[in-house]
Amino acid sequence: MNSCEKLQRASYECHRRFPPGLARDSACRHLNRALAQCLVSEMCPEECEAVRSLCASGGTHLKRSQCQQAQLSLSICLSYHQEDNH
Repeated sequence: MNSCEKLQRASYECHRRFPPGLARDSACRHLNRALAQCLVSEMCPEECEAVRSLCASGGTHLKRSQCQQAQLSLSICLSYHQEDNH
C-alpha cells in the first residue's frame, strides 16, 4: 500500500457522497489538494522538497531564482512521469 492510498480512498468517498457542483468542490477541496500533494511527493520527492524549502518565503533575489529553478525541476520531473504513463 503506498502512502497516498488512504487519501485516494477518502477523496473517492467524498466525491461519491456529494453531487457534482459547488458543494462537492467545497467539501472535497482539502482532500483533493492533500492527494495531489501526496502524489507529487511520491513521484518527485527531491524536487518537491526543494520547492517546499526554497519557495516558502519571498527572500532575496538569489532565493527567488533558486525557487524558480526548483519549480522548473519539479515541472520537468512531473512531465517525465506523465510521458512514462502514456
